[in-house]
This record gives sequence, structure tokens and C-alpha cells, in this order.
Amino acid sequence: MGSKNKLRRFRENETFSNVVQPSRDEILNNAVELKGNWRKEFFKNNNPLVLELGCGKGEYSVNLAKAYPETNFLGIDIKGARFWRGAKIALKEKLENVGFLRTQIELVDHLFEENEVDEIWITFPDPQIKYKRTKHRLTNQDFLKKYKKILKPEGYIHLKTDSEFMHGYTLGLLHGLGEIVEYAHHDVYGSEGAPEAVTNIQTYYEQQYLQIGKKITYIRFKFH
Repeated sequence: MGSKNKLRRFRENETFSNVVQPSRDEILNNAVELKGNWRKEFFKNNNPLVLELGCGKGEYSVNLAKAYPETNFLGIDIKGARFWRGAKIALKEKLENVGFLRTQIELVDHLFEENEVDEIWITFPDPQIKYKRTKHRLTNQDFLKKYKKILKPEGYIHLKTDSEFMHGYTLGLLHGLGEIVEYAHHDVYGSEGAPEAVTNIQTYYEQQYLQIGKKITYIRFKFH
């Protein structure tokens, strides 16, 4: 994507009613007024709040919002030029139960109160295979602590990925920590009992992976 195109998308994002873009300083200084008030102030209802971390173009968040109109979905990514597409589609189709938040995922525990979030989706994250990149892996122990803080008790986390490495790493970590793994499969389309939200919604890249025979893995877990 050219720099002109990126700048145009950044400018458009600033005008979108469904996009929130706090500064890092605002987040760290606890100056984001929506913290603890996402349902009431942003979505204008009291429905469950579900996050998609690393939402990319926003396809999954938008399609979840269509499939579950009584639930609020918030896609989170630092790359605003990417989720611009999802935000634009949501506005065009008048989807009032989906929004987008531009921030680094490492700050997620500064943006939501304890127990404010009902569920978290992590869809096709970068597996960060190199050892020195482990700190950026979205299911490492530090990130799990942040998720536990903002999730309601019994709140689920969903990990959907094309990376066997990410699947195996996360499963091993969860078992080691004694967390509750309710469903895990290394080929979600070749298994029985997978949730509809996993198999009925596919991103563009997921469709490409499936066409070349690549397996899609899935884990659903909660904290003990």
C-alpha cells in the first residue's frame, strides 16, 4: 500500500464514528474515558463485549457482528490503515455492534476494567517463531495475565491459526499452567463439534490456506 493511500485511510479513520484512536500517553495515564464504559458509552447498550486482538482488515469482527447482533465486537490492531476496510464496511452496512480500536495489544489491560470483557478472539496472529520474538507472541504468559485481568470469570479465549507451531506452543503452555482447555483440534474443518463461529466465518487469507490444503487449528480455553 502506498504512503498516500495510507495517509488517506488514516484521515478517514479520524472521521469514523466506530473507530477509537487514543494516544499511548492517554492510555498509560488512565485518561481513556471509555475504560469501564465501552458498552454504555461506545455501543450504547449493555450487551456482552467481545474483543478480536490483531484484527487485521477487520473481516472477522465484522462477520461476527453480523452473525451475533446481540453482542458487541471490538477489533483491536495498531495498523489503522488495515482495519479501515472493516470500519468502512461496518458503517456502510449500519452495523452498530462492531467498532475498532487502534492500539498496541500489549496495552490492552490499560483500556478495559477488570472483568469488563466477555470473550477474546485471537485470529491468525504472527506466531513469532524466533526465540527473541517470544515476547511478542500473543499467547505468551505475560499476555495471558493481561487477558485474565480484563476477562470476566468463565470468559473464553479463542485462538484460531494456521500455525501448528502457535497451536502447539499455546496448548503446551495452557496445560503447564493448569488452565481449562475446553476444545482443541489441529484441523478444525476435519473435526466434529467445532463452534459455528469458527467454521462459518473465514477471512480472505484463510480461504486461500484452505484452497492449498493447509490445516486451520483452533483452541477454546478459559482460566481456572
